[in-house]
Amino acid sequence: MHPAASFRPEGREALLAHLASHPFVAVFAVAEAGPRVAHSPAVVRTGGGGLALDFHLSRSNGLTATFAAGAPALAVSQGPDAYVSPDWYELADQVPTWNYVAVEAEGDVSPLDEAGLVALLDDLSTQEEARLAPKPPWTRGKMSPGRFEAMLRGIQGFRLQVRRLEGTFKLSQNKPPGERARVAEALAGRPIGRLMGRGASD
Repeated sequence: MHPAASFRPEGREALLAHLASHPFVAVFAVAEAGPRVAHSPAVVRTGGGGLALDFHLSRSNGLTATFAAGAPALAVSQGPDAYVSPDWYELADQVPTWNYVAVEAEGDVSPLDEAGLVALLDDLSTQEEARLAPKPPWTRGKMSPGRFEAMLRGIQGFRLQVRRLEGTFKLSQNKPPGERARVAEALAGRPIGRLMGRGASD
């Protein structure tokens, strides 16, 4: 995470909202062969057990055995980003930089049993189909009998129990308001520009 405190959102609400809107994560861990990363959509779990991210991998993925044995991991969810040109500032002697949003979740990973994996897949499809409304949602009930169960054997579900959740929302907060407004205007056609315009993470 960026060390500047001005780029850190206060509280967990903004971080959880980011994970909900950007659920595709890169999961990093150290396997027997060295550092590795896997990519997977995730479902955020909250409740009495704290915060967790459920995700799944192919059984042939290089990190599946590592996580099945229990291992620490770091999941990263990246949001919008953009190059910031010094030409957009009125201040002299500025340098290029990059605005971006990213959230890190660190913790120990453990495997889900079959019931947990099925619940994850059902919740994941429900979560993502909702974004496609008003399209009628897809459910696995539309699959041929036995096909879902056959495909289930090729994947493994996991739960990352989060012990550290941090984020960087670098949106030019270190610049005077007028300069920040000019950057937001220059990026108005891009997602991060709209995020700056809404004053996110101020």
